[in-house]
Amino acid sequence: QVQLVESGGGSVQTGGSLALSCTASGSIVPVDFMGWYRQAPGKQRELVARITINEHTNYADSVKGRFTISRDNAKNTAYLQMNNLKPEDTAVYYCNANQRGVNSWGQGTQVTVSS
Repeated sequence: QVQLVESGGGSVQTGGSLALSCTASGSIVPVDFMGWYRQAPGKQRELVARITINEHTNYADSVKGRFTISRDNAKNTAYLQMNNLKPEDTAVYYCNANQRGVNSWGQGTQVTVSS
């Protein structure tokens, strides 16, 4: 299991932008999958975006065209650029890494979008 350290997040008004980053440690090779999930109060945790070691990406329909996930394999770091944020994007965002079938989670970072 790798250790994940997240940074970024915060508060922004509707239409604003925020960026998240997540660095994985404890693995000498790039992590197979990295991504973000989010959980809003009273709702289940859901996938936001994910990227493979070969930089194949997939996104939740609700964020397509607004969020961009990328990664730097040399740094074992993934990034999530969030543009045109909406109040419904408000949630705790959790970094996720999957290495050889083993899931690891970050501590979570709050993203708040006000109208």
